[in-house]
Formats: sequence, structure tokens, C-alpha cells
Amino acid sequence: MAIKRRDFLKLTGLTLVGTAASAAVGDLLTRGEAKAEEEYAFSPKALKGKRWAMIIDVKKCKEGIEKGCGKKCIKACHYLHNVPSIPDKKKEIKWIWEDEFEHAFPEQTNEYLEEIFKDIPFLFLCNHCDNPPCVRVCPTKATFKNDEGIVMMDFHRCIGCRFCMAACPYGARSFNWVDPRPYIEKVNPEYPTRTKGVVEKCLFCYERLAQGKVPACVEACPEKALIFGDLADENSEVSKILKERVAIRRKAELGTNPSVFYLID
Repeated sequence: MAIKRRDFLKLTGLTLVGTAASAAVGDLLTRGEAKAEEEYAFSPKALKGKRWAMIIDVKKCKEGIEKGCGKKCIKACHYLHNVPSIPDKKKEIKWIWEDEFEHAFPEQTNEYLEEIFKDIPFLFLCNHCDNPPCVRVCPTKATFKNDEGIVMMDFHRCIGCRFCMAACPYGARSFNWVDPRPYIEKVNPEYPTRTKGVVEKCLFCYERLAQGKVPACVEACPEKALIFGDLADENSEVSKILKERVAIRRKAELGTNPSVFYLID
């Protein structure tokens, strides 16, 4: 059926209004991103690096737990980043967590290693891979690697497709199956909360690096079992330690080149 001239003009007008509205929303989003960049702009005292990395001294970590450290590293991270405490294990959100050696290093397990490490807890977080598969599969670029080697997340761009979760071989990403905000005991107003349908993970405390501070987990550890530094700097503490002591990485044979190392000697 042919459309009448009057109806055509009405539709055209609505289209123009919709286009103008879309442009206005786009402009607001652009200005919002610009404001965010300005707010999070690196200060002169910001820590600088080309490839940030973390070392976890497994034996020191065990000593700290035996002394009753109360897992301060996990508590500090989860408070500062508004990580919810969801009772349902199938829906829990993890930025840094604890697990057994055999679950984290299945390719390196044998009866001798399992005996050595059977009672030692291992801390896990995003490995901030130098070759991150999660970045390659993200259709919206919500996950990306910045110039300092940190695998970042833009929560606003995440559409919840979970491709990144499928690509990550470390189980380092969590999906918000429910609204996480009711499960946050005390909200930190300085860090954004997330919503249902969004993926999240450890970001190496990039917001603290911008303020000249080390990651919260590193600062909170009473045993100094966590060491953070620039792997590209041969004079950094992490580089020196890795040259002198034995360390392993999770599933390094996959070619992801993880930036989290575990001292085992």
C-alpha cells in the first residue's frame, strides 16, 4: 500500500528527531569519557612502567596466614574495588582469591610437588598477560591492554557476551549474574560499582598507580609476600628477584606470557 504524503512527512520528522537525539546522547557520552580521562589523568607522582608484573612469594604467604594475617590482601582489594560478597559460589565475584596448587598448576603436578605444596595456599588474580587472548576476542574493545601492560576493563562498554571469560585460561574473570551492589557491605565511593550483566576482574590497581601507590594487595600484605614492579626495567626489584630465584607461572606453555610469577624456592 502506498504511503500518504502526510504520513511520510511525519515519519521523516521522527527520523530527524531520533537522529538528533542520538547525536546528542553520543555527544554526552563523548564528553563524559573526556571528563573521566581528565579525572583519572596521571599525576606527576604517578608510578611509571612499561610492563607491570607481580611476584608472589609462596612460602612467605603461607607464613603470613599461619601468623593470622586474616587474608588482608584479599580484603583490601575487595573493599577498595567494591567487590561483592555473594554467598552463591556459582555467582561469586573474584578479583584476588585463594586456591590449591593442583588446581592452578595442573600441568606441573606430580606426587612430589603435590606433597611439597599440599598445605600451601596460592593466591590468584588476573595474570595481565603480555599476549592476552581475552583482548583478541572482545567485540566491543571493553577489554584492552594499556601502554603499561595492564589488561584493562571498560565496564561501560561490556555487553556481557562473556567471550573474554571463555578465552581466559585462568578463570580470572567474573560475570555479574545478579546486581552486585546489594552484596557490598560497605561501598567505597571513590571507585565505581558494577551492574548485572557486566564482566569484571583485577586491574592491577591502575587507579592507585596513577596516584603513586602500589596495588592495594601489595601494600596490605604484612609479610611482604607480594612484590610489584616493572618487568621491563632490569634494575627493578621484580627483575632482580626473578634473575636470582626460581619462579613458575600458570599455564605459561599456552604462550600468553603471564605477568604474575610464583616464587617456589
